[in-house]
Amino acid sequence: MAKKPAAAETSPVADFEQSLDALEQLVEKMEQGDMSLEDSLAAYERGVGLYRRCQVALEQAELRVRLLTDPQDPASARPFDASDSARSDDA
Repeated sequence: MAKKPAAAETSPVADFEQSLDALEQLVEKMEQGDMSLEDSLAAYERGVGLYRRCQVALEQAELRVRLLTDPQDPASARPFDASDSARSDDA
């Protein structure tokens, strides 16, 4: 059977952006306070799912950056610390 074309698959970045946009809209709707308890619970449940999708997309992006930083030892990548940069500029 033929495989779906790659263009039909959602990239992690696009998935993150779509999920974050949907989550922001959901939060705005919930903050209006016009939802019933049942609707609020359903919206909260959907929000948790969207949050998890965002987390997965961010973790995938972090892994890609780590692999690009040092393909031989991706675990050696560390978060940028601005204070380290400032100290080296003073020297």
